[in-house]
Amino acid sequence: METKLIDGKQIAREIRAELKEKIASYAEKGLPAPKMVVILVGEDPASKVYVANKEKACGWIHMQSETIRMPEETTQEELLSVIRRLNEDDTVNGILVQLPVPKHIDSEAVLMAIDPAKDVDGFHVVNTGKLFTGASGGMVSCTPSGIVEMIKRSGISIEGKHCVIAGRSNIVGKPMALLMLQENATVTICHSRTTDIGRYTRDADIFIAAVGKPKMFGADMVKEGAVVIDVGIHRTEDGLCGDTDFDAMLGKVAAITPVPGGVGPMTIAMLLANCVKAYESQMGLKA
Repeated sequence: METKLIDGKQIAREIRAELKEKIASYAEKGLPAPKMVVILVGEDPASKVYVANKEKACGWIHMQSETIRMPEETTQEELLSVIRRLNEDDTVNGILVQLPVPKHIDSEAVLMAIDPAKDVDGFHVVNTGKLFTGASGGMVSCTPSGIVEMIKRSGISIEGKHCVIAGRSNIVGKPMALLMLQENATVTICHSRTTDIGRYTRDADIFIAAVGKPKMFGADMVKEGAVVIDVGIHRTEDGLCGDTDFDAMLGKVAAITPVPGGVGPMTIAMLLANCVKAYESQMGLKA
């Protein structure tokens, strides 16, 4: 079987082009570009890279961006004060606090302080609640929404398929399950305590691996013709890899995302899309 590679880079480029065109159309009407503000607390090296990538992506589509860099010793109240100021600033459409924050700061309190209408990460309980109930207008976590977009734009049908998700995090696993249910898939969630996890993954038409363990899932863990979405990214002696054994999957599965170049670019693309969505809602524009 020839395995199709799902090119997240190319799909992300398509989404960015669409967003750029939309922002240009608003500029023609004399409207300001959407603005996203990222708050970075501390000196975490990975966080610095992520923030730089987000800044670059905003530039590509002519979106305004600002990064507020705060020192490691920043207090929780100081951070909350900045968030409150941004909540009240009508020129700011999207707010993102880069995680992780230093250990002395309560990340949940910080995320809940962000105005849900500006919560471009989709982590606020108001937004997760809207996702759970199927209410419209909420912000959806970027990685799961990017995966759905990736699958659809690759011409892969979701309706009626058995989707197995390995991982139950609030950022990926849980919202992923809800989104796939909305697409009329039958959903199974597996996790670290699942007994004989392969029993479930081998039954998946669409398998989404988000456990955070390098190459945990080999070709013997999926059925022939499955679609495999690999959310993991790990730096090993042999280079970057995902939660699945990519090389072993080739020739057995119908389609798979590479690592890197699969899910990662989609996450940032959907972050931009969320900010444009927030902007349109706040400006009273028809999406």
